[in-house]
Amino acid sequence: MASAVQDRVVVAMSGGVDSSVTAGILAGEGYDAVGIAMRLYSTPQESYTKSCCSPDDLFDARTVADSLSIPFYVANYEDAFRERVIEYFVSEYRRGRTPNPCVACNDHLKFDILLQRSLALGASYLATGHFARIDRSGDVPKLLRGVDRNKDQSYFLFGLPREALGRILFPLGGMTKDEVRDIARTMGLETAEKAESQEICFVGGGDYKAFVAKLLSEQERTPGRIVTTSGEVLGEHDGIHNFTVGQRRGLGLSYHEPLYVKAIRPEDGTVVVGGRDELAARGLVAERCNWLSFDRPNGPIECQVKIRYAGEPVPCLLTVGADPTTAFVEFEETQRAVTPGQAAVFYQGEEVLGGGWIEEPRS
Repeated sequence: MASAVQDRVVVAMSGGVDSSVTAGILAGEGYDAVGIAMRLYSTPQESYTKSCCSPDDLFDARTVADSLSIPFYVANYEDAFRERVIEYFVSEYRRGRTPNPCVACNDHLKFDILLQRSLALGASYLATGHFARIDRSGDVPKLLRGVDRNKDQSYFLFGLPREALGRILFPLGGMTKDEVRDIARTMGLETAEKAESQEICFVGGGDYKAFVAKLLSEQERTPGRIVTTSGEVLGEHDGIHNFTVGQRRGLGLSYHEPLYVKAIRPEDGTVVVGGRDELAARGLVAERCNWLSFDRPNGPIECQVKIRYAGEPVPCLLTVGADPTTAFVEFEETQRAVTPGQAAVFYQGEEVLGGGWIEEPRS
C-alpha cells in the first residue's frame, strides 16, 4: 500500500490483534490515523470474557492507540446496534430463520454509520482489520477474497455499498493470520498474543437459544410439532427459535436413524426433520441482493456461491431476476442444509460479485 502522508484514515479498533495491526501499519505508512472504537452493548463482566467489543476490548484498543501515538475515541452506538443487529437477530429466529449478525453489523454499523462518521471527520478512508482485499487497479474498485483462506472474511462483506469501496482500506487482506501476529510482535503491541473471539459478541456464554428465549415473550414464541417429511409426528417443541435448518443435536428425539432439521414452518410452528440425504437441494432463491460487480447481467452467469461462512464456494448458475434484488441459483451439485436467513455470496474466482439473503432452498 503506497504511503499517503497526512491523508486521514479512521481505523475501526475493536481491541483485537487484527485492528491493532491495521492501525499500526497505516500510522507507519504516514497516514493521519485516528482510532475509533464502537461501544455496541453493555453486558455483565462474566458474559464478555470471550467476545469482542467488550469494555475490556475498548481498554485494549485505547492502550494500542496510545502506544502508536494516534488519537482515539469511543463512539456509543448501542441504540443502533440494538435496533439493527440484536432485534434483527431475535426477529429472524422468531420467524424460523437463522440470522447472520456479523453481516448485519458490517452493513449497518461499520460500513454505514461509522463510514459516514469517518467522512464527516474529514477522513479519506475507513480502515478495518477484515481479511479481504480491494483491487484498485481497474476503472472501479473490486472486492476480493482474503489471501488467507482460513481467515477470509469476504463472505461477511457482500452488503458493502459499491460506491463505498473506494473509501475503504483492508490492509490485512494480503496476509496470513500468522503474519499479522508476527507484525504485532515486531511492533510491540499489547494485543499480539490476544486470543480471538469465537462467539457472537452480544451472546454471553455462547448460548444463543437462552439469549433469544429471554427476549421473546410467551406470545412471541411459536411452539408446534416435530414431524418427518412423510408426516409422522415424532414430538412437540416449545418454540421454533430453538431450531435451525441442518441441525442434528438437541432435537430431543429417539429414532432409528440420525435426523436433521429440513424445514421450519413459522405459520404453524412445524419443524420438519429427515435423514441426511433429505437435506439436499438443487438450488436456492436469494432476496435483498446487493451487487458489487454489475447492475443486472444480460443472462445467467456461471460462478461460485458460498452458502455459509465455514463452507467453500461451489459452482452454480446464477440468474438475476427482473427485480435485481432477487436471485435464482442452480447448483452444479446438490448442496445440503441450505438455510433461510443465511447469506448466499457469489464469486468469480477471487472477486466477490455480490450476495443476498437465502429465502428458500429449491428441491
